[in-house]
Amino acid sequence: MNDLLEHVKVYEQNTIKIDNIYFDPYRIKEETHDAEIIFITHSHYDHLSIEDIKKLKNNRTIVVAPLDCRLKLSEIFSSDKIFIVEPNNRYKLYDTRFRTVPMYNIGKEFHPREKDWVGYVLEVGDKSYYVVGDSDMTEEMVATECDVLFIPIGGTYTMDVEEAVFATKLIEPKVAIPTHYGTIVGSVEYGEMFKKLLPIDIECKLYK
Repeated sequence: MNDLLEHVKVYEQNTIKIDNIYFDPYRIKEETHDAEIIFITHSHYDHLSIEDIKKLKNNRTIVVAPLDCRLKLSEIFSSDKIFIVEPNNRYKLYDTRFRTVPMYNIGKEFHPREKDWVGYVLEVGDKSYYVVGDSDMTEEMVATECDVLFIPIGGTYTMDVEEAVFATKLIEPKVAIPTHYGTIVGSVEYGEMFKKLLPIDIECKLYK
Protein backbone atom coordinates (compact mmCIF):
# COMPACT_ATOMS: atom_id res chain seq x y z
CA MET A 1 0.00 0.00 0.00
CA ASN A 2 3.04 2.30 0.06
CA ASP A 3 2.12 3.78 -3.32
CA LEU A 4 -1.24 4.90 -1.91
CA LEU A 5 0.40 6.77 0.97
CA GLU A 6 3.60 7.90 -0.72
CA HIS A 7 2.62 11.57 -0.82
CA VAL A 8 0.22 11.60 2.15
CA LYS A 9 0.79 13.33 5.50
CA VAL A 10 -1.69 13.74 8.36
CA TYR A 11 -1.28 16.37 11.07
CA GLU A 12 -3.65 17.77 13.74
CA GLN A 13 -7.41 17.18 13.76
CA ASN A 14 -8.44 16.78 10.11
CA THR A 15 -5.34 18.35 8.57
CA ILE A 16 -4.25 16.24 5.62
CA LYS A 17 -1.74 16.85 2.84
CA ILE A 18 -1.71 14.92 -0.44
CA ASP A 19 1.06 16.20 -2.71
CA ASN A 20 0.51 20.00 -2.54
CA ILE A 21 -3.19 19.72 -1.75
CA TYR A 22 -4.32 20.39 1.82
CA PHE A 23 -7.49 19.66 3.78
CA ASP A 24 -8.60 21.71 6.81
CA PRO A 25 -5.19 23.11 7.82
CA TYR A 26 -4.98 23.64 11.58
CA ARG A 27 -2.04 24.24 13.91
CA ILE A 28 0.42 24.38 11.02
CA LYS A 29 3.92 24.71 12.44
CA GLU A 30 5.89 25.90 9.40
CA GLU A 31 5.24 28.47 6.71
CA THR A 32 5.60 26.65 3.40
CA HIS A 33 3.37 28.61 1.02
CA ASP A 34 3.24 25.53 -1.18
CA ALA A 35 -0.52 24.91 -1.39
CA GLU A 36 -1.95 24.36 -4.84
CA ILE A 37 -5.48 23.77 -3.51
CA ILE A 38 -6.84 24.00 0.04
CA PHE A 39 -10.06 22.09 0.74
CA ILE A 40 -12.25 23.21 3.65
CA THR A 41 -14.95 20.82 4.90
CA HIS A 42 -16.84 23.35 7.05
CA SER A 43 -16.59 26.64 8.90
CA HIS A 44 -15.65 25.56 12.45
CA TYR A 45 -12.45 27.14 13.76
CA ASP A 46 -10.42 23.91 13.77
CA HIS A 47 -11.20 23.33 10.08
CA LEU A 48 -11.31 26.87 8.73
CA SER A 49 -8.35 28.65 10.31
CA ILE A 50 -7.27 31.82 8.50
CA GLU A 51 -4.08 31.95 10.57
CA ASP A 52 -3.03 28.51 9.35
CA ILE A 53 -4.17 28.98 5.76
CA LYS A 54 -1.90 32.05 5.56
CA LYS A 55 1.09 29.80 6.22
CA LEU A 56 0.29 27.65 3.18
CA LYS A 57 -1.26 29.92 0.55
CA ASN A 58 0.55 31.67 -2.27
CA ASN A 59 -0.62 33.88 -5.12
CA ARG A 60 -1.85 30.86 -7.12
CA THR A 61 -3.62 28.94 -4.34
CA ILE A 62 -7.30 28.08 -4.84
CA VAL A 63 -9.48 27.42 -1.79
CA VAL A 64 -12.47 25.06 -2.09
CA ALA A 65 -15.23 25.34 0.50
CA PRO A 66 -18.99 25.33 1.23
CA LEU A 67 -20.92 28.57 0.80
CA ASP A 68 -20.94 29.67 4.45
CA CYS A 69 -17.13 29.82 4.42
CA ARG A 70 -16.98 32.44 1.67
CA LEU A 71 -17.11 35.56 3.83
CA LYS A 72 -14.29 34.51 6.13
CA LEU A 73 -12.14 33.28 3.25
CA SER A 74 -12.62 36.58 1.44
CA GLU A 75 -10.42 38.16 4.13
CA ILE A 76 -7.37 36.65 2.43
CA PHE A 77 -8.54 35.39 -0.98
CA SER A 78 -9.85 37.29 -3.97
CA SER A 79 -13.19 36.06 -5.32
CA ASP A 80 -11.58 34.29 -8.29
CA LYS A 81 -9.56 32.13 -5.88
CA ILE A 82 -12.59 30.91 -3.89
CA PHE A 83 -14.33 27.86 -5.37
CA ILE A 84 -17.70 27.18 -3.72
CA VAL A 85 -19.08 23.63 -3.63
CA GLU A 86 -22.30 21.85 -2.68
CA PRO A 87 -22.88 18.26 -1.51
CA ASN A 88 -23.36 15.41 -3.98
CA ASN A 89 -21.52 16.97 -6.90
CA ARG A 90 -18.52 16.20 -9.08
CA TYR A 91 -16.00 18.90 -9.95
CA LYS A 92 -12.82 19.44 -11.92
CA LEU A 93 -10.46 22.23 -10.90
CA TYR A 94 -7.55 22.52 -13.32
CA ASP A 95 -6.40 18.88 -13.57
CA THR A 96 -7.79 17.91 -10.15
CA ARG A 97 -10.97 15.84 -10.06
CA PHE A 98 -13.01 15.51 -6.89
CA ARG A 99 -16.52 14.93 -5.63
CA THR A 100 -18.38 16.05 -2.54
CA VAL A 101 -20.20 13.91 0.02
CA PRO A 102 -22.67 15.35 2.57
CA MET A 103 -21.13 15.78 6.03
CA TYR A 104 -23.48 15.99 9.00
CA ASN A 105 -24.45 14.69 12.44
CA ILE A 106 -27.31 12.39 13.29
CA GLY A 107 -28.93 12.99 16.68
CA LYS A 108 -26.68 15.91 17.65
CA GLU A 109 -26.57 19.55 16.64
CA PHE A 110 -22.91 20.32 15.98
CA HIS A 111 -22.96 19.73 12.21
CA PRO A 112 -26.52 20.19 10.87
CA ARG A 113 -27.33 18.69 7.50
CA GLU A 114 -28.90 21.94 6.29
CA LYS A 115 -25.50 23.68 6.44
CA ASP A 116 -24.49 21.77 3.28
CA TRP A 117 -21.04 21.00 4.66
CA VAL A 118 -19.02 18.38 2.82
CA GLY A 119 -16.45 15.65 2.83
CA TYR A 120 -14.29 15.27 -0.27
CA VAL A 121 -13.23 12.37 -2.48
CA LEU A 122 -10.04 13.39 -4.25
CA GLU A 123 -9.09 11.43 -7.37
CA VAL A 124 -5.37 11.14 -8.03
CA GLY A 125 -4.80 9.08 -11.16
CA ASP A 126 -6.56 5.79 -10.50
CA LYS A 127 -6.49 6.30 -6.71
CA SER A 128 -9.22 7.85 -4.57
CA TYR A 129 -8.90 9.52 -1.17
CA TYR A 130 -12.02 10.19 0.92
CA VAL A 131 -11.74 12.86 3.63
CA VAL A 132 -14.92 12.42 5.64
CA GLY A 133 -14.70 15.54 7.83
CA ASP A 134 -16.73 15.89 11.02
CA SER A 135 -19.51 13.44 10.25
CA ASP A 136 -21.52 10.73 11.86
CA MET A 137 -22.10 7.51 9.95
CA THR A 138 -24.52 8.44 7.17
CA GLU A 139 -26.04 6.63 4.22
CA GLU A 140 -24.07 8.80 1.81
CA MET A 141 -20.80 8.15 3.59
CA VAL A 142 -21.00 4.36 3.71
CA ALA A 143 -22.01 4.29 0.04
CA THR A 144 -18.82 6.14 -0.98
CA GLU A 145 -16.10 3.99 -2.51
CA CYS A 146 -12.46 4.91 -1.99
CA ASP A 147 -8.96 3.47 -1.74
CA VAL A 148 -7.90 5.53 1.27
CA LEU A 149 -10.35 6.63 3.97
CA PHE A 150 -9.68 9.44 6.45
CA ILE A 151 -12.35 8.95 9.12
CA PRO A 152 -13.03 10.76 12.43
CA ILE A 153 -13.00 8.65 15.60
CA GLY A 154 -12.96 11.12 18.51
CA GLY A 155 -16.63 11.00 19.46
CA THR A 156 -18.63 13.94 20.91
CA TYR A 157 -18.73 15.90 17.64
CA THR A 158 -18.27 12.94 15.28
CA MET A 159 -18.34 9.15 15.22
CA ASP A 160 -16.64 7.34 18.07
CA VAL A 161 -14.20 4.47 17.58
CA GLU A 162 -16.78 1.70 17.34
CA GLU A 163 -18.98 3.63 14.92
CA ALA A 164 -15.99 4.50 12.77
CA VAL A 165 -14.89 0.86 12.63
CA PHE A 166 -18.38 -0.22 11.58
CA ALA A 167 -18.50 2.45 8.87
CA THR A 168 -15.03 1.50 7.62
CA LYS A 169 -16.07 -2.14 7.28
CA LEU A 170 -18.99 -1.06 5.10
CA ILE A 171 -16.88 1.22 2.90
CA GLU A 172 -14.09 -1.37 2.52
CA PRO A 173 -11.14 0.91 1.69
CA LYS A 174 -7.67 -0.49 1.17
CA VAL A 175 -6.29 1.85 3.85
CA ALA A 176 -8.04 3.58 6.76
CA ILE A 177 -6.52 6.53 8.61
CA PRO A 178 -8.27 7.82 11.78
CA THR A 179 -8.58 11.58 12.29
CA HIS A 180 -10.13 14.05 14.73
CA TYR A 181 -8.73 12.58 17.95
CA GLY A 182 -5.94 13.32 20.38
CA THR A 183 -6.14 17.11 19.99
CA ILE A 184 -9.48 18.61 21.09
CA VAL A 185 -11.51 15.49 21.89
CA GLY A 186 -10.68 11.81 21.92
CA SER A 187 -7.68 10.19 23.59
CA VAL A 188 -4.51 9.48 21.62
CA GLU A 189 -5.08 5.80 22.49
CA TYR A 190 -8.20 5.81 20.31
CA GLY A 191 -6.01 5.31 17.26
CA GLU A 192 -4.69 1.96 18.49
CA MET A 193 -8.21 0.92 19.49
CA PHE A 194 -9.46 1.68 15.99
CA LYS A 195 -6.59 -0.21 14.40
CA LYS A 196 -7.10 -3.33 16.51
CA LEU A 197 -10.80 -3.52 15.67
CA LEU A 198 -10.37 -3.33 11.90
CA PRO A 199 -10.41 -6.46 9.71
CA ILE A 200 -6.93 -7.63 8.78
CA ASP A 201 -7.52 -6.93 5.10
CA ILE A 202 -7.88 -3.18 5.76
CA GLU A 203 -4.51 -1.57 6.45
CA CYS A 204 -4.49 1.11 9.13
CA LYS A 205 -1.97 3.94 9.26
CA LEU A 206 -1.65 5.97 12.45
CA TYR A 207 -0.05 9.40 12.55
CA LYS A 208 -0.27 9.89 16.33
